[in-house]
Amino acid sequence: MDTRPLRHPPFRRLWSSTIVTAVGSQLTAVAVPKQIFDITGSSAWVGYASLAGLVPLVVFALWGGAIADSMDRRKLLLITNCGIAGTSLLFWAQAIAGLGSVAVLMALLALQQAFFGLNSPARTASIARLVPADELPAANALSSTVMQTGLVAGPLLAGALIPVIGLPELYLIDAVALCATVWAVFRLPSLPPLGGSSAVRRAGWRQIAEGFRYMSRRRVLLLSFLADIIAMVFGMPRALFPQLASQTFAPYGQGLALGLLYAAIPIGAVVGGLFSGTFSRAGRHGLMVIGAVVAWGLAVAVSGLSGNLWIAVACLAAAGVADMVSMVFRGAILLSAATDEMRGRMQGVFTVVVAGGPRLADVLHGTSGSALGPRATVAGGGLLVVVIMLALAAALPELRRYRI
Repeated sequence: MDTRPLRHPPFRRLWSSTIVTAVGSQLTAVAVPKQIFDITGSSAWVGYASLAGLVPLVVFALWGGAIADSMDRRKLLLITNCGIAGTSLLFWAQAIAGLGSVAVLMALLALQQAFFGLNSPARTASIARLVPADELPAANALSSTVMQTGLVAGPLLAGALIPVIGLPELYLIDAVALCATVWAVFRLPSLPPLGGSSAVRRAGWRQIAEGFRYMSRRRVLLLSFLADIIAMVFGMPRALFPQLASQTFAPYGQGLALGLLYAAIPIGAVVGGLFSGTFSRAGRHGLMVIGAVVAWGLAVAVSGLSGNLWIAVACLAAAGVADMVSMVFRGAILLSAATDEMRGRMQGVFTVVVAGGPRLADVLHGTSGSALGPRATVAGGGLLVVVIMLALAAALPELRRYRI
């Protein structure tokens, strides 16, 4: 693993805070749908809650990007981390009080996602001020590996703790962990807008629109977003995992198959991060993104063609490795190609793309899977990713030519 960025104390503090929140946030991410299902007995309400969290995340991520470009990012991180921690305490309070209200849970989830939307652009945009430009891929790999590890370890830990300590204490653990994050952020250096008194101080719809105009004029940024949208919308098959587990891979045991299918991509991403030293020094960032997206599509396609569970899981894990490579270099392009006064807004758009792409994929794959069957849909989606990405790279050379 390429650990050069950890030599810089400010980045090390920011990264160490991510370790805590990566696992802690997943405790709440498991506890909320579990509590909603316990109250309603309906998976539909769990889905409605997810939508209730998506809308404020999208709105406040775009606004948060503009705010991150207009004020001291350290101060914004302190405010939003305190807000997230306070929301976790409110989750704990409603669970202890035994309210049993889905409306309260959905309102708290919307509030939490709003704070996260404000926090995420500032956190990621700050990285470019904390490490040298040539270490940006390594810094992104370190951050992404921690987040992916949290996606694996957090739910496992939550599943083990719920029967022992219960839901209220799970919320409380997350809140306490977030206090450590606040302390780590407090120790960061000040990160005001560059340019002194002439820096832009407003953060309204006009500034958000300026961010989109800026992105349209710098095609390499736009193409980096499109690469992720192509990979996720056409090639993320998670909506079909339950059907694959109950039909295609039923002989292996439905529970085992479902768990392996869901875990394969995050585990592959973690493995990719652990071996980031093999690719993080590459200078052709655009080619790395194109190659990673094509590799993702091929791996997903082969997983759909296979009727063997272990081959399918291995292919999905390989897709996870490719996704980590893509994530690392797309993040590096955003941080290096955008100027500092626009990085927050670009990261806000990035947050929306990352959150929205898989949800659009769920709708597309779920609909297609019902009509065409799950294996054909997965294989076809993967091949479609390869074709569209290669066509885009051939038609628009800015991405494949981009390097540092």
